[in-house]
Amino acid sequence: MGEACSVRCHSRTDATRAPGASSATRVRMSRSRVSTALSLEVTTVDNVINGTKRAHPSSRRALALGFLGVACFSLTFPATRKAVPTLGPWLVTFGRAAIAGVLAIVALRLHLCAQPTRGQARRLALVVAGVVVGFPAFSGLALQHAPAGRSAVITGLLPAATAGLSVLRTGERPSWKFWAWAGLGLAAVLVLLGSRSHGHVATADLLLLGAVLAAAMGYTEGALLARELGGWQTICWALVLALPITVPAALLSLGGVHGPVPVSAWVGLAYLSVVSMFLGFFAWYAALSMALSLGSVAKVSQVQLLQPIMTLTWAWVLLSEPLDAVTVGVAGVVLLAVLGSRRNA
Repeated sequence: MGEACSVRCHSRTDATRAPGASSATRVRMSRSRVSTALSLEVTTVDNVINGTKRAHPSSRRALALGFLGVACFSLTFPATRKAVPTLGPWLVTFGRAAIAGVLAIVALRLHLCAQPTRGQARRLALVVAGVVVGFPAFSGLALQHAPAGRSAVITGLLPAATAGLSVLRTGERPSWKFWAWAGLGLAAVLVLLGSRSHGHVATADLLLLGAVLAAAMGYTEGALLARELGGWQTICWALVLALPITVPAALLSLGGVHGPVPVSAWVGLAYLSVVSMFLGFFAWYAALSMALSLGSVAKVSQVQLLQPIMTLTWAWVLLSEPLDAVTVGVAGVVLLAVLGSRRNA
């Protein structure tokens, strides 16, 4: 009975089987179907022969959001360099997280967001340890002694670290061509680091390596959580959960500030709080969440290779730090690596 009903319904909706359909109508429809099938087949064969593969709109959007997040983060080190000398690394670390945490409360209340589960809260603790406290603390301590440009070069290792943790955490398997392009970008960053350090590894360099590992952990876990909580909600909940730590620590650190504080230091702290710690993560976690759904976290993470070059430029403009021919050359290689890894992920 069900099969008969299915046949009758199909015949009513198919002009080729309708009782009143003429032979000419059936022929025209058959030709149309054959033409459509041949067109699809030719397109498929052409794509295979020419090796063309049109990028998915979501992939392009993820890359665009990733670039926006990186652009926001690129001013982090120059802003930190402005704030740390007078405010100290601990006030800069906890103060920016506390201010961003207040903004996060407002955003979550306005949108009436549901609270994370206990399991999600435990995973948010990794985000807190990685990007709310770990990266700012390590980088703030390093930037007491190291210039912003040099520090940015070392954080060029972050894309490789993020891609590596993504492979371990999500099981993503990029192609060997992707790793080849990523390795080219990493090698370029290491060459730039070697040209500036003259073979000497300072304490600040080790602190920055700690910042890289902390950020990679926070990025990877945050991307997974963003699929469940939403991109901006993930960083907001991480900031809110950290408030019992960041607010008391910021108040204690504030007591250690002595003497007049220049306006540039407060502007730097404001940028770190509103953009680097808050708005920048809206774009970045949204990008990583989309990339995760497409199986391309490693690919989007390579956009971070542009961050050291952008930071070097900002350091040159705002802090009068040198920008030489080696840096410009490395910038070109890094850009090539980003484009290559994007096409071969």
